[in-house]
Amino acid sequence: MAPASPRSLKFEPTALFPTYAATNKPALTIFPGDVVHTSTPDAGGVDAKGEHFGGVDANIGPFYVEGALPGDTLAVHLLKLRTNRSTARQGTRLNANTVSAAYLVSAKYDPAVTGEWTLLPEKGIAVPTYPSAHMKNYSVPLRPMLGCISVAPNGYEQFRGADLGAYGGNLDYNENVEGTTVLMPVFDRGALLGMYDGHVAIGDGEVTGSALETSLDVDFSVEIFRGDSSGMVRAETKDYLVAFGVSGSVPDSIQIATSQLATWIKKKYSLNDSEVAILLAATLKYDVTELVDSQYDVVAKVPKSVLAGMK
Repeated sequence: MAPASPRSLKFEPTALFPTYAATNKPALTIFPGDVVHTSTPDAGGVDAKGEHFGGVDANIGPFYVEGALPGDTLAVHLLKLRTNRSTARQGTRLNANTVSAAYLVSAKYDPAVTGEWTLLPEKGIAVPTYPSAHMKNYSVPLRPMLGCISVAPNGYEQFRGADLGAYGGNLDYNENVEGTTVLMPVFDRGALLGMYDGHVAIGDGEVTGSALETSLDVDFSVEIFRGDSSGMVRAETKDYLVAFGVSGSVPDSIQIATSQLATWIKKKYSLNDSEVAILLAATLKYDVTELVDSQYDVVAKVPKSVLAGMK
C-alpha cells in the first residue's frame, strides 16, 4: 500500500549487483515521490571511506519502484550529487577507439604521469595529486555526475555492469548531474532501478576509459509516466531536451538519437514532421558521450529555450 505521504528514506548499500537483469532481487521498495538518500561507490567498487566493498562496475540497489509497469517511463530526478571523499582516479592512455592507428602505435606515454586527483570542494576544483612540471597549475571544475543509471532490461536479457543499451547502464553522459531528470523506459515490473559510477568531471567520450572516478552522495526521487515509453533513454537537463542513441556504431547511434528526439518533440509540442525538420536544422546539437565500452552512445539535444513558445 502506498504511504500517505512521500517518505524520506536513508539507504546504505551493503552489497552491489554486477549485472542488469529482471531476476535481480530488490534491495528496497520505493514509491513515486519518496526521496532516497544514499551513496554510490566508484566504478571500482570503492566507497567514501576508500574501502572496496563490491565488484568492479557494479550498481547499488536495485530499487523496486511500486507501480512501474512495462511500457511506462520512469523519471529519475537527480536531486543532489555531492562528493564524499577527497580523491579520484582516471586513466592516462587514450583508448584505441578514440585515436588513429598511427597515433596509437607512435604514442610514448610517461609512466611518471599518474591519473590520481585531489578534490578541493571548498574551491570547487580538482587538481592532479602528483602534477608533472607542465601541469602544476592545472585544475578542473568539480561537476559531480553519475556515469550509470539503469533499469532491468527486457525479459530474460542480462548484461554486465559496464554495458549500456536501451535499459541505460554505463551511459557516461556528463550532463547527468544534479538537477537533471533521466527518463528510463520500463521493461519489467518495478523497473529495478540501479546506479553507480560517480565522477567529478568527465569529457565527452570518456577517451581514456575512466575520468575522475570517485564515490558520491546521491539524493533522488522517481515519478512514473503511464504508457509513455519511447523504448530508449531520454533526459531533461536545465537547458536541453536530450535523447540517447546506443548501438554498435556512431552513425547508427546518431540516427537512433535523432529519431527519438524528433518523435519526442512531435508528440510533446504537437509539431508536424516539416516543423520538426526546420527546428532541428537550426538548433540540433550532438554530444558523443561514450566511445570506449561495448556500445557507442551519442545524444541528440535541442535547447528548451527555442521550444518555450511552442507549448
